[in-house]
Amino acid sequence: MKVIQWMIVTVVVLGLLTIFVGLPMMKDQTKKFSPEATVTYNKDGYNLNVVYCSPSKKDRHIFGSLVPYNKVWRTGANEPTTFKTTSAIKVDGKNLPAGTYSIWSKPNKDSWDIIFNKEVPDWGVTILSGGAETTRNAKQDIVTVTVPVTKLDSVKERFTINFEDKEQPYLTLAWDKTKVNVPISK
Repeated sequence: MKVIQWMIVTVVVLGLLTIFVGLPMMKDQTKKFSPEATVTYNKDGYNLNVVYCSPSKKDRHIFGSLVPYNKVWRTGANEPTTFKTTSAIKVDGKNLPAGTYSIWSKPNKDSWDIIFNKEVPDWGVTILSGGAETTRNAKQDIVTVTVPVTKLDSVKERFTINFEDKEQPYLTLAWDKTKVNVPISK
């Protein structure tokens, strides 16, 4: 009986160590290779904020290989990318209420689907799939838009999200020789 109690206590302690020590250490270690970045856009009544992790190309073939075509990607590394707006906006003409969302994408050769989801999961991919399967709950998608791909003249080593200010703000995502612009309006 004491052996069974000892085994149960050992399993519980190892589980707690994994949850409270191992997982936080893993998150810290991965951010060394894909650092966290924050971009904001505060102009003309917009108050937009994006937090994401920026992986490097490292001589890898990115789109269609590392990031497969026609498969949902967590849009960055580590935790899912978050998008916050303090007021209701339109994303490519579709209404997005004020709030915080996770951004997911489905890259293709000529266009990307950009997905704004109400939930922000802890990690964004399943550990057992080796990162190949996302934890996105598609029932919580609030806005999905399709935007064309722009080919860049030079290679962008790090995955980058930014805001471009033209006649209206655009959320831009760029990596390798690929860039997409997501129009935002009131």
